[in-house]
Amino acid sequence: MNKLSRNEVLSRARDLEGWLIQDDKLVKEYIFNDFREAVEYVRSIQPVADSINHHPDICIHYNRVHVELTTHDAGGLTELDFKLASELDKLRHENS
Repeated sequence: MNKLSRNEVLSRARDLEGWLIQDDKLVKEYIFNDFREAVEYVRSIQPVADSINHHPDICIHYNRVHVELTTHDAGGLTELDFKLASELDKLRHENS
């Protein structure tokens, strides 16, 4: 998977809601009602991430799930990061 150019990243990021670009990563924080909901959301990520063989960095802070996406092998953002970001947003809407 090839690293996207800065212009490609900026163009693709316009299609995502609430995602920030920080240090060659896509970053987003999802907020839930409580810890249980946050953990359930993280559990729902695993099969989706496995299906495309691309896995996020995740941190849970009680009711907040902080997600970072990058393609380490490519040294930055690739198509896979944007695909997974979109899938994570879909999961969030399904679990609302």
